[in-house]
Amino acid sequence: MGDVFSVRGQVCVGIDPHTWLLTDWGLPDTAAGAESFGRQVVAAAAGQVGLVKPQVAFYERFGSAGYLALERVLADARAAGLLTIADVKRGDLGTSVEAYGQAWLSEESPLEVDAITVNAYMGVGSLEPVFRLAAQTGKGIFVLAATSNPEAAALQRAVIAEGNQTGQSVAQSVFGAVTERNARSGASSLGSVGVVLGATLDLATFGLDLSVAPARGLTPILAPGFGHQGAQVADLKNLYGGYAEGVIVSESRSVLEVGPDRIKQAIARRVVEAGAARG
Repeated sequence: MGDVFSVRGQVCVGIDPHTWLLTDWGLPDTAAGAESFGRQVVAAAAGQVGLVKPQVAFYERFGSAGYLALERVLADARAAGLLTIADVKRGDLGTSVEAYGQAWLSEESPLEVDAITVNAYMGVGSLEPVFRLAAQTGKGIFVLAATSNPEAAALQRAVIAEGNQTGQSVAQSVFGAVTERNARSGASSLGSVGVVLGATLDLATFGLDLSVAPARGLTPILAPGFGHQGAQVADLKNLYGGYAEGVIVSESRSVLEVGPDRIKQAIARRVVEAGAARG
């Protein structure tokens, strides 16, 4: 991922075929419409950014036809040299979570992507089969830690009352487990396991101190919330401190809502803004 950042920057374009966006783009609210939407977004992003992030739910709602549409979007992205992050937020135990990993991270899978989002509600350790598979295949994982929806705050800021993480918030515990894993990996730059930290949050209230980055194994951060939700790319370093160089700036509605005729220009503007913020 570090190579992608150095060549294409840190902007990631979301592929979210909402019903209203399909209508605005003159497309039907069907699997075929979602496929056309996704492939047009990929075409606009190609050569400008290094990453795209399909929101799988918007394809899954069309059943098997939606998954076939997503497979075609992913194939286009791969052919264009784009890294793909499937926003699937999977989480489970044992062989079940392992099967989720196989669905998205195995090289023989038609849904193969470069990274997925995962949910650690049953504990970060429950995701171990997915971590192992990602390491074997050279893929990435992003664990939900502090999300921007207001309903999450009560749970993610809750303080752990027992065990070796007593006194930490849930978000802090997830972040700590991931950063420890990256430190142990010996990676000289970015680690292979990241976290999701919303850009609209006051992360200090979640017990997170990002002021100083580790010397090795920097934890990558997938950061939704820029653009439409209110976070400004210019504030990247203020928001993420020493971890700013490892932040994926996720932009969805703010570039998608301009329509198919202007999306390429909208992406170009975001790339310039992110480059300026990076310094």
